[in-house]
Amino acid sequence: MLSTFAPAPPASSPRVHAEPLELPPAWQPPSRPAVPVLASIVPVLGAVALWLVTGSVLALWLAALGPLIAGATMLDGARAARRDRRRAQTEARTARERVARQIAERHTDERARRWARHPDVAAFLARDGEIWRPIAGRGDAIVVGSGSDASDLRVTGGGNDPESADLRARAAHLEAAPIVVQPVLGIAVVGHAVPAAAVVRALVLQLCLALPPGELRLVGVLRGENAWAERLPHRSAPAGRRLALVGPGEPAGPDADIVIVRAEASGARPPGCAVVLSVTSLDGASIDMDGDVRQISVEAVGLGQAEVLADELRERAKGLLAAGDDTEAVMLGPLLLEAPVGRRGGLPAVVGAASGEPFVIDLVADGPHAVVAGVTGSGKSELLVTWVLALCATHSTREVSFLLADFKGGTAFDSLAEVPHVTGVITDLDGSGARRAIESLRAEVRWREAELARVGARDVLDPRVELPRLVIVVDEFAALLGEHPELHAVFTDVAARGRALGMHLVLGTQRPSGVVRESLLANCPLRISLRVTDPNDSRTIIGTDDAASLPGGSEARGLALVRTAGDSSPRRVRIALSTRDDAQAIVAGSTGPRPRRPWLPELPTRIALEDLDAPSGGFPDTLLLGLADEPERQRQQPVGVRLADRGLLVVGSGGSGRSTALRALASQAGDRVIWIPATGEGGWDAVAALSEHVPAAGAIIVADDLDVLCAALPPDHARDVVDKLEVVVRGAGEARHLVIASAQRLGGAAARLGDLFPRRLILATSSRAEHLAAGGDSAHYAPGSPPGRGRLDGRSVQVAMVPASGVAAHEPAVPWRPQHVLTGFVMRRSPASRAAIAAWERQGARMLTLDEFAGGKEWATADRVVVAGDADEWQRQWRALTAMRSDHDLVVDAAYGPEFRVLTGERSLPPYCEPGRARAWLLRAGGSPSRVHLPSEAIVD
Repeated sequence: MLSTFAPAPPASSPRVHAEPLELPPAWQPPSRPAVPVLASIVPVLGAVALWLVTGSVLALWLAALGPLIAGATMLDGARAARRDRRRAQTEARTARERVARQIAERHTDERARRWARHPDVAAFLARDGEIWRPIAGRGDAIVVGSGSDASDLRVTGGGNDPESADLRARAAHLEAAPIVVQPVLGIAVVGHAVPAAAVVRALVLQLCLALPPGELRLVGVLRGENAWAERLPHRSAPAGRRLALVGPGEPAGPDADIVIVRAEASGARPPGCAVVLSVTSLDGASIDMDGDVRQISVEAVGLGQAEVLADELRERAKGLLAAGDDTEAVMLGPLLLEAPVGRRGGLPAVVGAASGEPFVIDLVADGPHAVVAGVTGSGKSELLVTWVLALCATHSTREVSFLLADFKGGTAFDSLAEVPHVTGVITDLDGSGARRAIESLRAEVRWREAELARVGARDVLDPRVELPRLVIVVDEFAALLGEHPELHAVFTDVAARGRALGMHLVLGTQRPSGVVRESLLANCPLRISLRVTDPNDSRTIIGTDDAASLPGGSEARGLALVRTAGDSSPRRVRIALSTRDDAQAIVAGSTGPRPRRPWLPELPTRIALEDLDAPSGGFPDTLLLGLADEPERQRQQPVGVRLADRGLLVVGSGGSGRSTALRALASQAGDRVIWIPATGEGGWDAVAALSEHVPAAGAIIVADDLDVLCAALPPDHARDVVDKLEVVVRGAGEARHLVIASAQRLGGAAARLGDLFPRRLILATSSRAEHLAAGGDSAHYAPGSPPGRGRLDGRSVQVAMVPASGVAAHEPAVPWRPQHVLTGFVMRRSPASRAAIAAWERQGARMLTLDEFAGGKEWATADRVVVAGDADEWQRQWRALTAMRSDHDLVVDAAYGPEFRVLTGERSLPPYCEPGRARAWLLRAGGSPSRVHLPSEAIVD
């Protein structure tokens, strides 16, 4: 017979009240008011004064007002005091009634809370989930009965009012509370044999319901009235605290941690038992502990009930011991022989064993999304690998595909890389990789929505839809969100819409608390927790602290608690271990086409131009530049520059691949290319030629390092070059030209030109500021990018490479020599000028100074005469200078650039000459200046 004395604790947690209750203070009567002497005398004095003035006896009657006013004032004060007393008494009575109700409510909550924390046998049986629930400290206390105990509730205030004192006393004691003792103190039960034995059975069963085998074991000899305990699974437990169940006159044994003894009432208190229960009836007893004796109600369990409960615990222990066997691992291979066959609309997979039977998880029926928690070494990665292999073994690539992401080193999914179902394995993401993740996942959502809309279906269960389910498995999800919190919104969106689209998330993490937000967790009803160290993490995943109590060590690796939305409590599972042979067998036996890849790998760091496959239809009038990454469209395809684009500017620091990009484009244009070199003279000449002679339609004008060219020229020449190039770029569309230029950085004149190019390729720059100055987005700045990696039209591009062509050998410049009878030479007093004069003399020219020429010295008889002088001398001989530049050849040393216009009268800029390289300007009979090379001493006839 089972006797109970307290109701089972409620299913919901009782409220916890921390604040005390307060009674209003007792009413205190006000002090007696003083006699209003002054108010009594003033009317008398007034009446006498009025009588003296008027002589009327009637005025003396006013003197009676003084005593009357004094008396009325005192009476009114007494009346007000009585009214205040009645009001205070009414308020106090109302407050006491309110506090009395609150005391009853709080006592009810406190009582339920205590019984929930320390259940007896009846409470354990009323809530099956409480049996062997791992709660810290539960086995350290045992309920010996029910009675009055000190309450945690406190009531303050009320003063010395008797009713308030009664409420305070009532609040301080909790009736029908569990009386809890520490079992290690030892418990002796004395009294009549039948009820005392029933109480002993209740105490033993309470401990066995609180602690599973392995944490508690029964030791000693069990015979007679205690023979029933042989049925308990704790009797055969290999470890745990030792509980000795001792009959009358039997020794307890020196190795017992907990002793429960039934003793004879007439005998002495058994040694080692600090708690004595004296049973007087089936539900009544007194407890004696440390000399404190009080009456309590006790719980009693009949012998037949005890045997039934012992048998039920033994059956329960079979599953526990099978799942918790730390000596034998479960292998995936044999389990796959009993794996369920995949069916349309579901993703069942056998992932381990529970109670000795294969344990199956259906990601669709139990999900559609799952969260897996577990500390390092608990077997989390092995669980994810086993789960993927189990699904691949029973489903074709037409039914399921996987995208795997590992953020703790990149080796967890190595064994799965060759499985056909796996579309990609992603390791640590940098900033650009995170953006690709966001764009790729959103693109997958859009693509699946479009596929459903194309056939008019609402979800993937529609038979008209032929979409494989996509399972996204992320190991170390917390590490991913820690570096890229913006990804949480994407995963939350996938979790919200994944069921209809056939997209499933399996998110593994060490610490779910505070990382996986409620908005995402709410859409992940399938929860799996291996061992965790924080009870909060366990409660976040499976709703209980059980995962924090799982054993550690290598033997317990792979023990997990699984809970679905329909489970009242988590189920304990031994996760199966997979081998590389399992993966190879699945690869060999897989069927179906290669699945579509929702996530493409990063662009290669090197790609040859000939390896680019042009899309169907070709690229008419287009020069291929490289390979573009379009994760938002889930594709990578060649990208190029069309003739109709008019212009492309390539910006990047040294070594970023600017020249490579220009060579790749120019190599496809053949003889249509017009190069503008970055050297001062070469660049000037090329730009001047473009200005004078417009190229034919279809020409490709290539200018490398525009900023270097502008910096190499003096300000006047640089402005002129920029003006001419601006005309070329602006007119490229009408003339059907394509202008391709590069620059290290955009500043000054180069920036002015850069704004004219309709398209811009931004390669690696030296800093974020340079990237922004080039027109790039701060979010796309990627330090350490490989050469040739850049952004074009918002897309990441890897520039194609072409074999390095040999540099064309420049023909040596032919030094200029006098060709007419008379030549003027504006020279510097320098070795270069003297070397030129010496070379001309060796070639047969006659040399005259400017003074000799102006003095009329005979020169007509010579074939060639060179009149030489510096700028000052020529300006002094103005007539000779005028005649020379009007009718003859005039050569001006390039060192006289600032004086050129004064000397020649020319308004236009002369061709640019690099300083220090024996250059000069030649004007023929007043014509436009041209650049010539002066001879040096090394030149011979």
